[in-house]
Order: sequence, then C-alpha cells, then structure tokens
Amino acid sequence: MLLTLVLIAAGCGDDGGGGGGSGTIALLLPENHTPRYEARDRPEFEAKVKELCSDCKLLYSNATQDAAKQQNQADAALTQGADVLVVDAVDAGSAGAIVKKAKAQDVPVVSYDRLITNSDVDYYVSFENEQVGKLQGTTLVKGLKEQNKPTGPVVMLAGDPADNNAKLFKKGAEDALKAAGVKIAKSFDTPGWSADKAQNEMQQSITSLGNGGFAGVLAANDDLGGGAIAAMKSAGIKPADRPTTGQDATVAGLQRILEGEQFMTVWKAIAPEAGAAAQIAVALAKGDDVPSDLINQQVDNGQKEVPSVILTPVAVLKNNVNDVVKGGDVKASDLCKGKFASACEEAGISGT
Repeated sequence: MLLTLVLIAAGCGDDGGGGGGSGTIALLLPENHTPRYEARDRPEFEAKVKELCSDCKLLYSNATQDAAKQQNQADAALTQGADVLVVDAVDAGSAGAIVKKAKAQDVPVVSYDRLITNSDVDYYVSFENEQVGKLQGTTLVKGLKEQNKPTGPVVMLAGDPADNNAKLFKKGAEDALKAAGVKIAKSFDTPGWSADKAQNEMQQSITSLGNGGFAGVLAANDDLGGGAIAAMKSAGIKPADRPTTGQDATVAGLQRILEGEQFMTVWKAIAPEAGAAAQIAVALAKGDDVPSDLINQQVDNGQKEVPSVILTPVAVLKNNVNDVVKGGDVKASDLCKGKFASACEEAGISGT
C-alpha cells in the first residue's frame, strides 16, 4: 500500500494520456556493440512510452558492458527521481545491488531481456531463452545432416558467463545436441559477447582440432558466429560447409545467411518485448495496475516467482529472412545493399 501511495504521489500532475498522471522512467541498457540495443530496444521502448504517457519523463543510460558503470547509472536515475527502473543487466548477479537500492526507495524494478537473479525484482520481460538454445541446437543438427555429418563434432561458442541468458541459451543448445548424439569437441564461454574473442577461440579450436576436425559451430549470437566465420575463412575453410548458428537477426548475420556463410540465426522480435516493458513501466510510474493480460508466466529468479512476460523466439534460415524484414527489425534498404541485392531478390525480399 505504501508503494502504491508513493507512486501515485509521484504521478500526480498533468494527464499523461491513457489515464493517471505522469512519471519518470529510467531505461538502463547493458552495452552498445550488439546493434539491437541502440537501433531497436531503445527507440521501440521510448516510442511506446510516449504513446502511452506523453508527459512521462524518460531517463536513458547505456553501461557499455561495465557492471560498475551500470550501478552508477542506476544511482543517478534514482537521484533524478525515477519512479521505475527498467534494467537490462550487464551482470545478472551484481545487478541485485541495483534492485536492493531501488526497493529501499520504494522504486519498482523491471528486469528487461536478462533476468536479474536472486533479487526482489517486480516484473521480468524476455523471451523463452532456453528455447533459443534449443532452436540453435536442433537447427544446427539439420545443417549437420545436410553435410552428412549428423553427429558432428562441433565447436561451441557460448555467450558471456555474467549474462544469465547465456547460461540458458547454452543449456538449451547442449540438451538439443546431446539428444541428437552430437559431440562438442571444444566449448568456450565468451566474455562480453566479443566477436574478437570468439574469433580467437575459433582459431584456437582450428589449431587444436585441425581444419577437418569439426563439422559445425554452435555460436550463441550473430557476433560470435561472425567471429567464428572470420576465423574459418582465415584458415581457408569454406563457411558454407560448416553450418554456424547465431542469434539476434542482425543485418550482418542475415547477410551472411543470404550468401550462405551462416546457416541460421534466432529472431527475437524487439517491438513486442520493448512494448511490453514500456506498458509495465508506464503503469508502475503512474501508480496504475499493470494490465493482467500481459503477464503469462511466473519465473523463479532464485529469490521469488517473478510475474513475467515471456515471448517466443523464431529460427531464421535463408527461406524466412524476409519475415524479419516484414517484422520491422531490419530494413530491406540496409540488408540488401551492394553485393547483397541479388541474394535479397532470390530470397523474395523487396522494398530496397
């Protein structure tokens, strides 16, 4: 009741549209080398907030992959009067300190995209992240079969160990590969989701296993997949012969798919994810009830069952790249530049 009264008091004033008053919402994103955050998450979130609450004030920060910096940004947002924090954590564990400080000031926290573990977060918005890994694993198995190497072996380039999602992606992928009898010859957890580190890890694998010692690559996202493909090309290995996975449906990843260098990616549509987080944040900032029809799961973060919006990821191969364009996360004009124009045409992608 006290939290509700504080939020209502903070929200009193001009009508922000859609009922209630205005409020201050802080969006804290983790890094800017993965294209999605600045290109899609931030603008989609901000647009939805403005649609729902024209008078709401937005505070934005990007931690550039620095957990301590993100904590300082959260402190600054609280000092500036944030009524709700929407946090995509750099580090799932240490971000608990952000939640603790916010809750001490009766400020609710929405865990966005990455689950903040062992903390009293109010809501969580993300995708079925173990399913992301399962899609990567099962689709890679399909690619291995096409190469007549159904049991691999493969190199696994998993994501940042500080990212709780990376652990879920890895578990889903490992389960899928194990079920298909695929051997993992080398496995790495890649700090900071760094493409350069992934390239080095892949080079180490090629040196250790030999050019013919692996049949494919389970890369946890498109940046890591791109690093692996660069290492293969440097070693004189044709990437088309070694199916490689990815995630995030980046322009670069989709272009590699179109020209046959990358086998697949996983698309997590940003608009519904950012939109759901914005709806929750606006309701909390204005002291309104969060729409009950938004919440579709309760997710255990180690401390509590967190009311959650969990969305469904989609595997993307060459035959459905156009779905990502139609969904708005990639522009045909960006995807189909220069040498990729003919590949786009073959894939039925228009609007360039």
